[in-house]
Amino acid sequence: MIRGIRGATTVQANQAEEIIKETKKMVEKMVEVNQVKPEDIASVLISVTPDLNATFPAKALRLIDGWKYVPVMCMPEINVPGSLAQCIRVMMTVNTSLNQEEVEHIYLNEAIKLRPDLLGKD
Repeated sequence: MIRGIRGATTVQANQAEEIIKETKKMVEKMVEVNQVKPEDIASVLISVTPDLNATFPAKALRLIDGWKYVPVMCMPEINVPGSLAQCIRVMMTVNTSLNQEEVEHIYLNEAIKLRPDLLGKD
């Protein structure tokens, strides 16, 4: 079955090192809790808010062992007034045997505000 796994995080500053560090941390958590292997991944879409342009967050995924051939694309997030700033969002499309309600979406740092209804799900 093909499923989408969501992830989001924020950074404190528009700095390449922090963007890469926080993106890698989020994606590694997404694959860990959902038991995803690189060969299970169809593609990964990453969006960033307009205030983040120091680097492509997709570079973080190239630091993960076995991810050389995983298709990744970055894009800007819609600039909605009052929305969460300095935010990196991920949509990972994977092949999995998990039921939709079993998929664990990962929200870190200030991004926990985005989907409080999904937090605390065991």
